[in-house]
Amino acid sequence: MDKTEHYRRLESMYQAAPINDFYSPVMKVSEGRAEISIDVSSKLFHAAQAVHGSVYFKMLDDAAYFAANSLEQEFFVLTTSFTTYLTRPISSGSMRAVGKVVNYNRSQFIAEAIVYNEKQKEIARGNGIFVRGKNKLLDVIGYKD
Repeated sequence: MDKTEHYRRLESMYQAAPINDFYSPVMKVSEGRAEISIDVSSKLFHAAQAVHGSVYFKMLDDAAYFAANSLEQEFFVLTTSFTTYLTRPISSGSMRAVGKVVNYNRSQFIAEAIVYNEKQKEIARGNGIFVRGKNKLLDVIGYKD
């Protein structure tokens, strides 16, 4: 399979995850990079009427994760650790996470991600370590045609 087909299958796998029915994200994968967008809505708010930190974390982890898995065509990658920094609240507009692999070897991937608001201001950042799991991508929901 060529790289482009792998990237489209990863995008399909992401959309097939039941959790994404709630968030309605849109993702684009390329080599060592993933970009995710979510429109802000009140269903994502905590009691103080701004987006809950779990949404920031999900976007950061997902963008970094799929950047890493873009470089692995056989196995499902796993997050082993992830550090998150929330730097600015958001309560309207859209959020865009950009993840990229900054280092990798046979045993692990190191990736970072930044979330921006619609004015392109950074509102969160994070980095994580990812490893190849034992599940083959062909066995994961949504990865196949």
